[in-house]
Amino acid sequence: MVGYDPEARCVSTVEAAAAGSASGLVTRVLVSPLDVLKIRFQLQIEQLSSRNPRAKYHGILQAVQRIFQEEGLVAFWKGHVPAQFLSVGYGAVQFMAFESLTKLVHNVTSYNARDSFVHFVCGGLAACTATVAVQPVDTLRTRFAAQGEPKIYHNLRHAVVTMYQTEGPRTFYRGLTPTIVAIFPYAGFQFSFYNILQQFSEWVLPAEGKNGGNVKNLVCGSCAGIISKTLTYPFDVFKKRLQVGGFEQARAAFGQVRTYRGLLDCMRQILREEGPGGFFKGLSPSLLKAAVSTGLVFFWYELFCSMLCALKSTDSTPRKEG
Repeated sequence: MVGYDPEARCVSTVEAAAAGSASGLVTRVLVSPLDVLKIRFQLQIEQLSSRNPRAKYHGILQAVQRIFQEEGLVAFWKGHVPAQFLSVGYGAVQFMAFESLTKLVHNVTSYNARDSFVHFVCGGLAACTATVAVQPVDTLRTRFAAQGEPKIYHNLRHAVVTMYQTEGPRTFYRGLTPTIVAIFPYAGFQFSFYNILQQFSEWVLPAEGKNGGNVKNLVCGSCAGIISKTLTYPFDVFKKRLQVGGFEQARAAFGQVRTYRGLLDCMRQILREEGPGGFFKGLSPSLLKAAVSTGLVFFWYELFCSMLCALKSTDSTPRKEG
């Protein structure tokens, strides 16, 4: 059901946006703790190892315990309000654009809208559109998740006003370049591998009933998330480092801080000071999050679309009988 299917014209573009929003909302609640861990790891300059006495975080379990002890349970949902705006807005724009683009490909080209390459290109373009739309909210989410105690920003309104007055409107688009560079292949791989894995599962298990469809969607989405995240992960690190530029005072409690002049300078400094491994800091919680979030996004999207189709068929049945 992900993408335009001429043989199953059931979900409109608006309904795809609604289903995308709902799937993003539900998924964000469940994966927020993993997102906080990932961001903390990505922003730490020191090596993620217990052998480094200056490192605040060493691994997933140690980080969970330390955050819980120092900041409480609510810390795992820091930045949740802007993150929800991000997820709802991103999900709506991405799936609406993806459905529209695959439909356009079907109507004006000779390509099959269900082809994996078409899903790669359309998925990448849809994600770029959604990214530009929600980038300011993503920057806000990152800063809320990154700040320690005492807090620099007290609430969402305070953060927006403070950032605008002290850093200007461009600060809301910090990290946009590596985001766009990374999001096209990342989302493209997500949609294309999800499509490939769905087709493969139908070939391996052709007699699978509807009861196993939801589990299949979850597994295929999780695998697609792991593959796509691994292939594009360094750009996510660059984005997070650039997004907290000008925010150094709130990072002092977490260890060393750095100032980057742009994407290339960020890459050079990380390579020089942290080595190639610095490009993959936070990969473990990120892969865990990618598996869970991507699997759940596709799972909930397919489920909500199926529910919308079922409601449509239920509404049309009495009319036909009448």
